[in-house]
Amino acid sequence: MQRIDPRAPRLGAAITSVLAIAGFTLTQLNQSIGLSILATLTLLFAWSLVSPKTHPYALLFRSIRPLLQDPEFMEDPRPPRFAQQVGLSVSIFGLLIAVIDPLIGTLIGLGIVFIASALNAYFDLCLGCVLYLRIKRAQRAVAQ
Repeated sequence: MQRIDPRAPRLGAAITSVLAIAGFTLTQLNQSIGLSILATLTLLFAWSLVSPKTHPYALLFRSIRPLLQDPEFMEDPRPPRFAQQVGLSVSIFGLLIAVIDPLIGTLIGLGIVFIASALNAYFDLCLGCVLYLRIKRAQRAVAQ
């Protein structure tokens, strides 16, 4: 299995957190701007799952990677990929709620995406990765 530089998902999380907090703030001024940002983040999450090598965040990381020192370790790509699936699910959930109430749905979707991406980017705590590992641990326990 090909391992990944752990700084790449953290860069993506940092960009996502900035977009999410901007969208959260702008939603309170203009709901359609916030909803557009939530929809854009949803598309970015989907893109990261369908074609991770062509994703804009991956392209940005590859362009700055030569300027960085080698990482201390490489990581399994499955937990960050699962975290992207969780991000996609949360953003879709926000969009579905927005069908009923645009303000509430947008704020919920962007708020949760912001919290999760900020924890990953700024505190190296990937909630989706933790969830992935707990699910795997539970699956092994059930299998025994």
